[in-house]
Amino acid sequence: MLHVVHHADYMAPRPERGTFRFDKYYLVMEELRASGAPITEHAPEPMPRQWLEAVHCPAYVDEVFRAEVPRVKERRIGFPVTPAIRDRVRHTNGGTWLAAQLAMTHGYAANSAAGSHHALHDTGAGYCVFNDLAVTANRLIAERHAARVLIVDCDVHQGDGTASLTAGREDIFTLSLHAEKNFPVRKARSSRDIGLPDGMDDDGYMAVLTRHLPEVFADFAPDFVLYQAGVDPHRDDKLGRLALSDAGLAARDRFVIAEARKRGLPVASALGGGYGDDARAVAARHAASMLAMAEENTAFCAPASTS
Repeated sequence: MLHVVHHADYMAPRPERGTFRFDKYYLVMEELRASGAPITEHAPEPMPRQWLEAVHCPAYVDEVFRAEVPRVKERRIGFPVTPAIRDRVRHTNGGTWLAAQLAMTHGYAANSAAGSHHALHDTGAGYCVFNDLAVTANRLIAERHAARVLIVDCDVHQGDGTASLTAGREDIFTLSLHAEKNFPVRKARSSRDIGLPDGMDDDGYMAVLTRHLPEVFADFAPDFVLYQAGVDPHRDDKLGRLALSDAGLAARDRFVIAEARKRGLPVASALGGGYGDDARAVAARHAASMLAMAEENTAFCAPASTS
């Protein structure tokens, strides 16, 4: 069973400026519904303002809530922050929080949006307005659902915002596997960064992941995992520089879930990046990613039911 979080506001009207495409978000759900796999859909509440302000600058949160973000910040984000976008990002952030709550019951749950790992303290960036990963990790610890949260970021771009927002915290560990020569040009410092060379294929990628992830689990000993499961490492991705196949993405996702679940840890995933002229093809990659993770989780359902 795939427990997936979705909301109608994820599909915001396309702003008059910017190149970001929002159509993949409803296409992902179409792909999931057409798959024939068992899925249960959950609708999130909007993320409370005070939870966002615990991680982001309150003045910036206020700019977003008033839909009056300065143009210089909108340029960094990549599109204007309209009232519809404001409502969208509140729900996508709430979606990662809800996925985390569901994961504590079911072992694994997915948010069908978010993974906004470029958003910084006082501005958004790289198509990200608020950083749902950092906000959710902070809230899990504040609510005492977790003492130590591991954020695994396998998007093709480094999670610079997440790294910056959690820098210096001993209770949050950020692991980023990314294409070294890709955006952002100026990288932040994650707890552990693995910059990958252009064109790395399935075998090379899995060799790196299978070496580093178990070490992080052993050394950091988390009790909750947030997973940024971007599909932009795919060889056909418009903004990627790696060369993973469909099978390579599935192997990556299954390994992350298996490493967490065999240790009895809940995992909540966020959609992350995926880009291309064929939005349906990109959506199919995201749907396949979530379904692969849900299938891998089934082997560990019994431990999850006792948590």
